[in-house]
Amino acid sequence: MTETRPEKPQRPKPSRRRRALSWGVQIGIALLIFLAVRAWMARDMVEGPAPEFEAQLLDGTPVTLADYADEPMLLHFWATWCPICRLEEGEIVRLSQSHPVLTVSMQSGTPEEVLEHLNERERELAVINDPQGELASQYNVRGVPATFIINPDGEIVFRKQGYAPPLELRLRLWLARWL
Repeated sequence: MTETRPEKPQRPKPSRRRRALSWGVQIGIALLIFLAVRAWMARDMVEGPAPEFEAQLLDGTPVTLADYADEPMLLHFWATWCPICRLEEGEIVRLSQSHPVLTVSMQSGTPEEVLEHLNERERELAVINDPQGELASQYNVRGVPATFIINPDGEIVFRKQGYAPPLELRLRLWLARWL
């Protein structure tokens, strides 16, 4: 005697609308997680008035934040040993051709070593060497890359730790004129 099993009732396939809703919810959750992580990464970075500083560029030229008071500027902390920094180096250089950009090489060795790194990669940037991370600590930068956009009034209007897409930086520099 053979035993037959009763057939399991088949569930109907979810409708397109239900699948779209499910995808929308999943994308929304992923976006919320992304934004929460991004906010958490920048939580300690300075906001409000940008800390003033006096430093020297790699070529010995003195530089202060006040030197950049005419228009919005990008202050970018990076390191020679940082793979993400290397990824965005080219865009930071291109951005410096149309906007005021000051970069800070954080804990990357002597000025000569930083200059050698830039020459090997054929990069021309205004760079402050910060071997001990003193300037970075004024801005509460704990990791690189870290980017600040400062408006002409000296207020930090944008801050981000981690990779910053080029279009986002350009848009935020443009917006900083009115913020």
